[in-house]
Amino acid sequence: MKELKSRDDLIPDARNANLGTERGRYMLDHSLRTLGAGRSIVVDAEGRVAAGNKTLEVAEEIGLPIRVIRTDGNELVVVQRTDWDLLDDSGAARQYAYADNRSSEIGLDWDTEQIELDIVDGIELDALFRADEIEDLGIGGMPDIEFKEYDESIADEVEYITCPRCGHKWPA
Repeated sequence: MKELKSRDDLIPDARNANLGTERGRYMLDHSLRTLGAGRSIVVDAEGRVAAGNKTLEVAEEIGLPIRVIRTDGNELVVVQRTDWDLLDDSGAARQYAYADNRSSEIGLDWDTEQIELDIVDGIELDALFRADEIEDLGIGGMPDIEFKEYDESIADEVEYITCPRCGHKWPA
């Protein structure tokens, strides 16, 4: 396990499935600059960012320092903002709650090619996406393969290709 001491020890996820949006980035920048940090990011044992790539990018741009909290995932890490009182403050805590949810919603732009690669690699996404949602993203269906014309007179000599998704067979 790598000891993480500075921002330079953190490695963005090159296969991040969220491309992000310009408007979402603006919202995140505005939130971090005006309200400060409230939610953590998650990195693996070597400092590779699993969640919070966009937050890390913006935090780096504005010079926000980092603090690393080590955990094995068997406890919930709670960030306590000592400068906020949700019921009796200037509204910053409530505004942050909106900023956190809205910037996540607006800043999401799925990289469908990356999702498809992850599915092919065996990453289990069934609990996160229904089949119709995957189809709505344009993922699935028959692969782009050029079909040869089938000649029944040589049927016994024909080799077949089988689709790994649906099991459909066609001549090679």
